[in-house]
Amino acid sequence: MAELTAAAVVDGIGNSSEVAELSRLAAQVAARVGVRKGRMAGLLAAAELYGDPGATVVEPDAVAVLALAEPGEDTRLAWVGDCRAWGFDGQRLRQYSTDHSMGEHLRYNGGKRIDLEKARLYDNWVLATLGRAVVARVCQVDIPDPLVILTSDGVHDSLDEDELDGLVHAHPDDPQALADALTAAARADENGYRDDATAVVLRHHR
Repeated sequence: MAELTAAAVVDGIGNSSEVAELSRLAAQVAARVGVRKGRMAGLLAAAELYGDPGATVVEPDAVAVLALAEPGEDTRLAWVGDCRAWGFDGQRLRQYSTDHSMGEHLRYNGGKRIDLEKARLYDNWVLATLGRAVVARVCQVDIPDPLVILTSDGVHDSLDEDELDGLVHAHPDDPQALADALTAAARADENGYRDDATAVVLRHHR
């Protein structure tokens, strides 16, 4: 049986020690259950650590992405919220996930009338989280590229896609160096706030 690698990024909503501790535990649960039961089961198992899926407000809460990589196969992804998954085929960096945010909802459903600058103001309004996760809210995708990158919004919100692309092209064969470069490049916003930045890089040969 081929070796199966699981990796998860869980980005807690908030900055308390409770949020950080629960995020680490949720990532472990997602990865461990994901290896045995699959990506959907892995994320939903992590969701069980949080509140009632029917609750309007869940505290603490988090967003997450889980990847299952097996040599010779597409990498299998599941996510909820605004953590992102990217694939790099050696030439092109592509975003495979779609943020579960009000800003993204407006872009897709607002038609030609939507003001893209105004839509950006709603990017931090997350519509789906682990605390409210059910099967219908967890999205899945398969990534055929040999290099897969998982990022929290602390990375991809502070770097534009050209910067991300440049870092990936600079470290295509060294996953740890790329992950370190992505988190080191994350910047503070105009108010001086630097969000937690997390990146996981998986590389396997088909």
